[in-house]
Amino acid sequence: MMREYRTIEEVAGPLMLVRQVEGVKYDELGEIELPNGEVRRCRVLEVNGKNVLVQLFESAAGLNLSNSKVRFSGHGVELPVSPNMLGRVFNGMGEAIDGGAKLIPEKSLDINGTPINPAARYYPSEFIQTGVSSIDGLNTLVRGQKLPIFSGSGLPHANLAAQIARQAKVLGSNEKFAVVFAAIGITFEEADFFISDFRKTGALDRTVLFINLASDAAIERISTPRMALTAAEYLAFECNMHVLVIMTDITNYAEALREVSAARKEVPGRRGYPGYLYTDLATLYERAGRKMGSDGSITMIPILTMPEDDKTHPIPDLTGYITEGQIILSRELYRKGYLPPVDVLPSLSRLKDKGIGAGKTREDHADTMNQLFSAYARGKEARELMVVLGEAALSPVDRLYAKFADAFETEYINQGFYENRSIEDTLNLGWKLLTILPRSEMKRIKPKYLDQYWKQNAEA
Repeated sequence: MMREYRTIEEVAGPLMLVRQVEGVKYDELGEIELPNGEVRRCRVLEVNGKNVLVQLFESAAGLNLSNSKVRFSGHGVELPVSPNMLGRVFNGMGEAIDGGAKLIPEKSLDINGTPINPAARYYPSEFIQTGVSSIDGLNTLVRGQKLPIFSGSGLPHANLAAQIARQAKVLGSNEKFAVVFAAIGITFEEADFFISDFRKTGALDRTVLFINLASDAAIERISTPRMALTAAEYLAFECNMHVLVIMTDITNYAEALREVSAARKEVPGRRGYPGYLYTDLATLYERAGRKMGSDGSITMIPILTMPEDDKTHPIPDLTGYITEGQIILSRELYRKGYLPPVDVLPSLSRLKDKGIGAGKTREDHADTMNQLFSAYARGKEARELMVVLGEAALSPVDRLYAKFADAFETEYINQGFYENRSIEDTLNLGWKLLTILPRSEMKRIKPKYLDQYWKQNAEA
């Protein structure tokens, strides 16, 4: 039986002080009953003797302190889980919002979870095909990896997120694959785009959606990614599925964290974010991976918009420390109309070498990837020189490199959001573009691969 308290002392913004309570623990869930019977939820932020500071999930408007009652549940925020979650849409508190039947849960799990013990982790080594050439060919995603996408305001990261959620798959196996998609602090239009896109393409059948709108409370924004990761852990480690978790936008999550921190009058760190932002982000990101004793895995793609396109801003900066690389979107490529506008040179997947090669993608993958990087970098330099000095000042080979850079952007990077390329398509396209250059320039590809693939692409 939950005890009720009528000892609400004061309310300040989203915070409320309750006095003379017993046995209440940090992070415990509570509910406030108003005189008219309306119930609002809250969470314990601080315990000081018999006084507790709670944070409201909804607004404090209309709260009558003397006539309202508070009850504490005895447990933290929990998510009811079941294999039937696939194909459903939930809000940031784990409540179904798709109008479907109520979920009958197998169990309820604490959303804070536990990071995977480093000694019990498997090293990520299996290729995941996203169908996007600039990721699969050059910045390969590996099962169990954390690979964030760094975007800027106005860039089409939502379309790229939806494309990866639709197209991602594990090659050459009948293993069960699922997507958990967490939309954090997005607009109603974006939410509608994601839900209708997944429904229309049939991707919803293997997806669990958690949607938190910008108009929802900040505290719900903080719980949304944890809800998504709890669902992913259940599907991966108890249902033995391979789960891809996509979270957009981590910047909105960090802003909510800053808002709560300011309300608690904590000492701010860089740019007003709390000093524990690094630790807090790590508690999310480190829940991805593969672990011994389980066939399932969690691969994570967090998406964040960099304020003022600044890579040194605390959110992308700290995310880069915790994760294994980053995919960076380019405003320049977007202006040229290339979609998805992935800037491949500053992008990096630190685990790409582990997920490519014979038996995973194709034996020539590593060599062609290195050659494409090298040729594109030199082609961009040649293009810049051409602007300054004119085309006549360039050597014939440099002119070919400039031509290669243009073709690489228009054909390899630019593929639109609805073209799904297999890894063979991507590798063959790379070879086709490399034939723009003389064979003598292929200094990073082993002769046996040149003999095997160069001729057939040069003739094509």
